[in-house]
Amino acid sequence: MFADFIESLRHSPPGLFNPWFHRDRENDAGSDAPRIRREQLLRYLEERAGRAEILLVAEALGYQGGHFSGIAMTSERILLGHQNQKYGISPESVFRGIRPRRTSKEELNLKGMSEPTATIVWGALTELGINPYSVVLWNALPWHPYKKEKGMLSNRTPKSSEMELGLRHLRSFISLFENTKLVAVGRKCEESLTELGVPFTGVRHPANGGAPGFRMQLAEIHARRKGFIS
Repeated sequence: MFADFIESLRHSPPGLFNPWFHRDRENDAGSDAPRIRREQLLRYLEERAGRAEILLVAEALGYQGGHFSGIAMTSERILLGHQNQKYGISPESVFRGIRPRRTSKEELNLKGMSEPTATIVWGALTELGINPYSVVLWNALPWHPYKKEKGMLSNRTPKSSEMELGLRHLRSFISLFENTKLVAVGRKCEESLTELGVPFTGVRHPANGGAPGFRMQLAEIHARRKGFIS
């Protein structure tokens, strides 16, 4: 089921980096990088089967996060355990069945790539006492949009046409996890879920000063699901 879903991501449009089937020849540490990212995504999804309660969906993959980890809103630095001491985010919170690995070259960043959004999201789960295996992170556009003139280590706002192309995969992703609450992180994702006609709750994107609002809204969603507030 999950392997078939990952295979469905193989054919991505031009101008988007596909971390599971493309090699970043300038920044990947080796030719097996796409395979490592596929394996990590597969393990991440499989370990949440039957346990997921919330699907937290943001806009698109970023170069500091899923581009190298293979997992949405998740950085290599989290996988390598370098966010544990400061933020309490352990690699075991992501998956347990295989050894986490980096795919970027060490000279890019000795401790692995670090994404602010990933740190805020995983940090919020830790602070709020939310079981990380009850939450699945994903993106409305599954691939990484980058600026051609700046190269792979850049992000750009996805085009409307690209977001449209991501809808089929977003619908398939949602179908993998039944009886879950959909949470849209940011306006772009809200637009995609509205287009699909599925119920969701919107929260602020944690970037650009939105972290406090994101934490507060996520805390409220968690409390409602646990019956602490009506």
